[in-house]
Amino acid sequence: MKNKICIGERILCYRKEQGITQGEFGSLVGVSAFAVSKWERELCYPDIFLLSDISNIIGVSIDELMGKSVRSTQ
Repeated sequence: MKNKICIGERILCYRKEQGITQGEFGSLVGVSAFAVSKWERELCYPDIFLLSDISNIIGVSIDELMGKSVRSTQ
């Protein structure tokens, strides 16, 4: 699929960089570890209302989480 959103792959990478388990991440976001697993396997996407919390927990902007390039203003 040409314009597929790979948010699950990004969540997985950033979560692992932070050293957080799926269960810990799910608790921080307010979902089950099973939900996190489904996101990371690209079986479904997180609810849009969770994107702010997810990005804050893993320390990236929503744009980065969604795969948009972040341009420098310099």
